[in-house]
Amino acid sequence: MKEEFNSLGRKKIPFFFVIDFALKNYYIEPLETLSKDIFFKTEKFSNYDSTLLPFQSRDFFLKKKGIDFQKYNLAFAEVIKEIKLGNTYLLNLTFPTSIKTNLSLLEIFHRSQAKFKLYFQDNFISFSPERFIRIDGNVIKTYPMKGTIEANLKGADQKILEDSKEMAEHVMVVDLMRNDLSIVANQVRLDKFRFLDKIKAGEKDLWQVSSKISGFLESDWPSRVGDILEAILPAGSISGTPKKKTVEIIERVEEYERGFYTGIFGVFDGKNLDSAVMIRFIEKDPQGKFVYKSGGGITIDSQSEKEYQEMLDKVYLPF
Repeated sequence: MKEEFNSLGRKKIPFFFVIDFALKNYYIEPLETLSKDIFFKTEKFSNYDSTLLPFQSRDFFLKKKGIDFQKYNLAFAEVIKEIKLGNTYLLNLTFPTSIKTNLSLLEIFHRSQAKFKLYFQDNFISFSPERFIRIDGNVIKTYPMKGTIEANLKGADQKILEDSKEMAEHVMVVDLMRNDLSIVANQVRLDKFRFLDKIKAGEKDLWQVSSKISGFLESDWPSRVGDILEAILPAGSISGTPKKKTVEIIERVEEYERGFYTGIFGVFDGKNLDSAVMIRFIEKDPQGKFVYKSGGGITIDSQSEKEYQEMLDKVYLPF
């Protein structure tokens, strides 16, 4: 994988890319030859004109059927066991939810108001609120996101910031991402700790808690862009800490393939790079049915019922 990224980066050829959670499958293509059935948007880049997508707003429905709580609880209990053994301190536990809607993947993509979104060959879409890394010049930045609460609850912004469980979870992700950036960058620092962003989640508004971390790369970083991505993937916010052991536990307890869910997508313009974590994710299975994948971070203070409900609450259409 990394050789293809490094080669295009070294030649300063702008390209688009997608990498799955397990770093087993990826797609990379120069922007000038990018497939006509791939649309993407990041905060800095976009490859489509939304006015040309031929869809009108219409009434829609969304029905969802999650996994049985008993199955979730068995996996949750196994994660807690591993935490007590000291093998993990934070693990992002996810599962697929079957959904039905009268909208197509392209319609959902078009109507989404997310900061980062991707439509990939009518196979899957992501409408993500979470950046992975952004590189401007020689400065690399990441914005780990961990912590969610309904914005309409009284004092929700203060509640989420004062919640000790959410604080502990966020601190662990920040430490992990700071360590990850230190593998590839110099002078890594925490620029901003636990700030709030409001996002649209179907009929609800949510507060999401993020932090900002930055560092400095060598000037020849485009020739090593594949090495940089490989060194810091998968993203800490959707795996856990310590990362290597936690990923091993995830693969055992989730009992399904995440695939491109919780991987990343992004674009390199020849000088800068922007990318996002593929959460808020819908894919089409081999029978043409829709599957929505979601989850949340588990720590020693987590409660199974609340985490299960949070997983289901994250199954929504973003408009």
